[in-house]
Amino acid sequence: MNTVVLFVPQQEAWVVERMGRFHRILEPGLNFLIPLLDRIRYVQSLKEIVINVPEQSAVTLDNVTLQIDGVLYLRIMDPYKASYGVEDPEYAVTQLAQTTMRSELGKISLDKVFRERESLNACIVDAINQASDCWGIRCLRYEIKDIHVPPRVKESMQMQVEAERRKRATVLESEGTRESAINVAEGQKQAQILASEAEKAEQINKAAGEANAMLAKAKAKAEAIRLLADALTQQNGNAAASLAVAEQYVSAFSKLAKDSNTILLPSNTGDVTSMVTQALGIYGALTKPHAAKSPEVTPPALEVPKCPPTELPEADQVNSS
Repeated sequence: MNTVVLFVPQQEAWVVERMGRFHRILEPGLNFLIPLLDRIRYVQSLKEIVINVPEQSAVTLDNVTLQIDGVLYLRIMDPYKASYGVEDPEYAVTQLAQTTMRSELGKISLDKVFRERESLNACIVDAINQASDCWGIRCLRYEIKDIHVPPRVKESMQMQVEAERRKRATVLESEGTRESAINVAEGQKQAQILASEAEKAEQINKAAGEANAMLAKAKAKAEAIRLLADALTQQNGNAAASLAVAEQYVSAFSKLAKDSNTILLPSNTGDVTSMVTQALGIYGALTKPHAAKSPEVTPPALEVPKCPPTELPEADQVNSS
């Protein structure tokens, strides 16, 4: 009502005309008017306005008809332009949003509609702002709510999705089989390498051990020979060596018939004295060159008591023959 004193609410703009002509816009708070001359012609809300865009049909680039609806968020930035620039701002913006959405959907295919919804919303907002700038209205956001696809197209899309999933499953299975085969082959390769290295190390260690054992035996044998040679150079050394040879000969002769039933015996088996004399003769033949180089006092010959010759039974003689 046109009164003298007016209180304008916050976030509202009242357009005042004086004698049918635009006079001023009342700010929120206390304001004064002249009755009969001033008149409140328009009341504009400066809050953000939400407008439902009705469902409409649109054809994509690949000739698929879609049913799409959306939500439009806008705000009046200039109350003067919103009052005098367009008759019904909300209706004008709604119609502009519908036509812009149909135009933008005709530029892309069906697959891109679902993948590029954000870019599609941004394009619609830019197109609306370019056209509504002269109306004093600014579009803040545009969101597509629902996209309805024809039943047959929807079935085709479902089959395509299932085929794509089967393809991915087959590819993943083949890749898993390939990775498994590669891992198994790599494991076998590493196992063979490790086994060959282990065998090589074992052979090296075995050869080193055998070499060390042979060297140790050779050193021990050399040390024994050296000690034996030193012992033989002492007084009565030859006599002691003769006694040792005679004992070993008799001991070896006593073991002849233990491992086998068939043995070879000398003709003078019962004459132990002759056998000992033969052994001493072999030792004396081996020690003559050494004695010729280093003459020493020869000890008296070892006298071995002569035993009476023993006669074998007739059965033993037959076996020996």
